[in-house]
Amino acid sequence: MSDVDPIKASAARAAAALVQPGMVVGLGTGTTASQMVLYLGDRVRYEGLSFIGVPTSLETAELAGQAGITLRDLDDFDTLDLNIDGADEVDPSFRMIKGRGGALLREKLVARAARRRITMIGPEKRVEHLGVCIPIPVEVSPFGLKHVERDLQRLGATTSVRRRATSSVYRTDGGHCIIDCLFATPQEPEILDTRLQGIVGVFETGLFLGLCDLLIVGHADQAEMIERQS
Repeated sequence: MSDVDPIKASAARAAAALVQPGMVVGLGTGTTASQMVLYLGDRVRYEGLSFIGVPTSLETAELAGQAGITLRDLDDFDTLDLNIDGADEVDPSFRMIKGRGGALLREKLVARAARRRITMIGPEKRVEHLGVCIPIPVEVSPFGLKHVERDLQRLGATTSVRRRATSSVYRTDGGHCIIDCLFATPQEPEILDTRLQGIVGVFETGLFLGLCDLLIVGHADQAEMIERQS
């Protein structure tokens, strides 16, 4: 891991250290989450750590399997002990934007099932207002895609259907599409989430509200842990 971003590595290492034997742990998706999975694999290999991982994407499942982590499906459990994932933005109230990696629906399902939710970020991802600098991903039905996009635009969003490098429309693990939505002015996250969820054809939004209990902020030489205030 010599070429790993030291900020992501410090956050990922600190998060991996919180997993205890016998836990059931949601494993997030993205670059920082991938490093966390690799660190957990090291703990399995060198410490004999035994726990069960619930992956949030096929990509994470493949990486975790290669790392020697025992995996199970979300529906095998009523609750998870921990969920560990990254985020694209986090505001002072620990509200988040997630989904740049394309796994937002599964990430939210796993996060909602966990008793404790841990988010790993670098300091640049702490913002005052969500969605000012980056778009909010919205996972939608591929059927009627243009109609769903039109309805999102009616809410004031500048939209872009996510595509792969080949220019083909991006599909999630569940076969859905993602429309990235950018708003010209800051939006109240709870109100916006309700409006987005009310559009026919929207499966889930990248607004993660009330789904972070512990924020781990990576720095080059340490990781800062910040508990959400109730």
